[in-house]
Amino acid sequence: MWKSLLSLRIMGKRKSSQRMDFKAYLEEKRRVVDKALDSFFPGTIEPADDLFKAMRYSLFAGGKRLRPILCIAGAEAVGGSQNDVLPVACALEMIHTYSLIHDDLPSMDNDDLRRGKPTSHKVFGEAVALLAGDGLLTEAFSLMARGSETHGIEPSNLLRVIGIIADAAGCRGMVGGQVVDVQFEGKGGDLSVVQFIHERKTGALIKASVVSGAILGGGTAEEINSLSVYGEKIGLAFQISDDILDIEGDPALMGKGVGGDIERGKLTYPSAVGLEESKQFQMALVEDAIKCIESFGESAEPLRAIARYIIKRKK
Repeated sequence: MWKSLLSLRIMGKRKSSQRMDFKAYLEEKRRVVDKALDSFFPGTIEPADDLFKAMRYSLFAGGKRLRPILCIAGAEAVGGSQNDVLPVACALEMIHTYSLIHDDLPSMDNDDLRRGKPTSHKVFGEAVALLAGDGLLTEAFSLMARGSETHGIEPSNLLRVIGIIADAAGCRGMVGGQVVDVQFEGKGGDLSVVQFIHERKTGALIKASVVSGAILGGGTAEEINSLSVYGEKIGLAFQISDDILDIEGDPALMGKGVGGDIERGKLTYPSAVGLEESKQFQMALVEDAIKCIESFGESAEPLRAIARYIIKRKK
């Protein structure tokens, strides 16, 4: 019996020691994405200098680069490489950044800080900030359609991915979720409305990031389907994390204030079902997401680590 227990402990230690260095992985991929974003970003066009300064200001304000990293990890999970997906990964980050600029505007959440820095409209004014968001959104699709950057990608796969990302970012996804989020402020609503908002406002682009990587990495239909379900679950779990952090988060770590959701009467999981039940549901989502990719080998370990990170993150 004791020998069996000792054997189990040794196996556990071996398994733990073999687990990837997730922080190192995130940092390595973040540097890759930052370098690529800088190389893909257009030069200044006079006299519209302020527009390009505002676009760069928010794009290089220190984000986690989660969506492009998910795109890369999705490609790697099916045997592809980051080089297969970098233009699309960077386009995803441009779209995400545009959404943050618009989300911070006085007509939306009216936030003063983002990632510890003054928001775009505080630095450049509301009109330029609005147009900087528009510029990033359209530049994202320009990048994905630019043959000089995407010449190594199968055209039919690229077209499929562009459609998926457009749906995730537009009225069927992020924009549609944002509209319902704004319209239900202070009005209350049931869990189905909260889920509608979360799955579209945040979850849709996260799911699209993983799926895009899998398609461009050459995944099979079965692999793409598994990663689609994985992306859907972690996308919802990620937004629930935001809901929880707005209650329990440390403003110094988050780089912005907390309590805004309650103040504005936003529909969130904690407001609908309570804080503890939200945490339990988030945990179940992450566990289900990891189960979805059980059949994948070590190449999918970054995706498993990202799922676990969603619960542990502090900002």
